Amino acid sequence: MSAPSSPCQAPSYVVDRQGDFAVARPEERVEDCQHCSGTGLVAKTITDGGRSYEVVTPCARQQYKSKLQLFNAAHLPGVHATATFASFKPYGAEQDRALRIAMDFSQAWPKTRGFVLAGPVGTGKTHLLASALKFATIERGVRAAYIEISLLYATIRRGFHEGKSGGEIIGPLSQIDLLAIDELGKGRGSPFELETLDELIARRYNAGKVTLFATNYSLRPPEENRATGYATTAELKAEGKDSKLLCDRVGERVYSRLCEMCDFVEFSTATKDFRRARATSSRPSKSSP
Repeated sequence: MSAPSSPCQAPSYVVDRQGDFAVARPEERVEDCQHCSGTGLVAKTITDGGRSYEVVTPCARQQYKSKLQLFNAAHLPGVHATATFASFKPYGAEQDRALRIAMDFSQAWPKTRGFVLAGPVGTGKTHLLASALKFATIERGVRAAYIEISLLYATIRRGFHEGKSGGEIIGPLSQIDLLAIDELGKGRGSPFELETLDELIARRYNAGKVTLFATNYSLRPPEENRATGYATTAELKAEGKDSKLLCDRVGERVYSRLCEMCDFVEFSTATKDFRRARATSSRPSKSSP
């Protein structure tokens, strides 16, 4: 993906995979910009109340460089470095709706509601999260971050050994403008995990921050799957660990807040697994005997 290149416009850029993360860099340096003579600053005249003033602002290349830094700070997964909306190929109505929601969300920023993408593994949910954050950071200049929930738990556990509290790690994530949480519901369902997730969601909910989610668990409320609509406490605890329902995995308090914070999109169980499809198509065909 690139932007028009000229002395007066933002330079083109490339995105590479560096280790675990996707990293963007401009193809043309600010130092070589003819418009600002390499300073990164340009003077322009503005008029206010009949008076003219000369102000100094960042040149287009410098502004774009700053947006690329926002993209890098988001820590998108390296495997999705090249993900864009254009490269997402939907199969079926649910994936097409998910693509439209993600595109509309990014292009209409700022927004007050996020979205939750639910479906089987390999169906493009992380691709859409990465595409949304790429557009939001590079095209809209939004401060954003991506986290995979089990890696967040692991980071906090390591922090405990370094003398850090969970709040020190969750704090910055609770205040960032746009956060994408992947693999929601994944984990052992331990009190530590549930309390960590509840704190993060509660902080973002109370601060009015926008959050995106992807999950492999069903969005259907538990009551729609029980004949009586009632379950004992013991049954609920067991379901929290083994259930395929997101409400059971994250708890009713978090799920209720998701309903208020986000639009829901659920892929059917028959949705094609992109990774398996690519692996199958790349295998050499067997020759006839």
